[in-house]
Amino acid sequence: MSAIERTAILGAGVIGASWAALFLASGRHVVVFDPDPNVETAVRGFVEKAWPALEELNLTKRATPDAIEFVQTAAKAVSNAQFIQENVPERLPIKHATYQEIEPVLAKDAIVSSSTSGLTLEALQEGWHDSARLILGHPFNPPHLIPLVELTANAATAPTVLDRTETFYKDIGKVTIRINKGLPGHVANRLQAAVWREAVHMAVEGIASVEDIDKAMWAGPGLRWAAMGPTTLFHLGAGEGGLQAFCDHFKDTFNGWWDDLGDPRLDDAVIRQLVEGMAEQARGRNTEELSAERDKMLTAMQTATRSLRS
Repeated sequence: MSAIERTAILGAGVIGASWAALFLASGRHVVVFDPDPNVETAVRGFVEKAWPALEELNLTKRATPDAIEFVQTAAKAVSNAQFIQENVPERLPIKHATYQEIEPVLAKDAIVSSSTSGLTLEALQEGWHDSARLILGHPFNPPHLIPLVELTANAATAPTVLDRTETFYKDIGKVTIRINKGLPGHVANRLQAAVWREAVHMAVEGIASVEDIDKAMWAGPGLRWAAMGPTTLFHLGAGEGGLQAFCDHFKDTFNGWWDDLGDPRLDDAVIRQLVEGMAEQARGRNTEELSAERDKMLTAMQTATRSLRS
């Protein structure tokens, strides 16, 4: 099968625009559809802002920054595409309607990868007559800076689709994982949800401020987790004895902590407390300013560690 050169983006909000920038950086042609009448201005502006970071990450050697076009329908966007990244709103009726529009005009062997963050592949497949070319390819925001893509295929997926998708993503600089059994939220979002649940619990209980709880993460375990995952780090934490020795020593401690973890709910009062805490932490900076700060740090961390990854 030929290499993937022609791509399409369906839905060009923050996620879709980020994918577009990365696809262009990798030398692919990109066709974009989004019903927003201002989509071209927004996406071109996003790509322009993202480009310096992509250059710093050494992802633009094959770049074709002008190889982008905007069309009026999803069907037109996919008609000649070999790889389609679907990022339409996270509502099944909208996704199913999109699939029903594009399925009749898909090129032979085209792949459709959904960025869905919470829906299962099985739920998405219900919108197809033949879902063999659909795969779940969930990125982490922003996709042009954070390498993770979570891949989910199942028995209804054509045999070559998973491998071809993984090859494509790796070629544009992504790190992929394969999810063997689909769950709402996949893997990484469920890990995030578990950590944030305890962060919310501690804020509600007055253990520490929202700002200090965030600080405890980025100045503590967050630094280690950017290098290695929690199980590997605990394996290293016991020295020569490895994970077995760590578990032997700390099993009662962790079992006690797990039994004591909170179970908060995002009701109006809790949300208000979190929003007020975030306002204090932001210190007058708006979301655009905070996002720019985040992206600078993400770029610096990726640049510093990329050559060290095996």
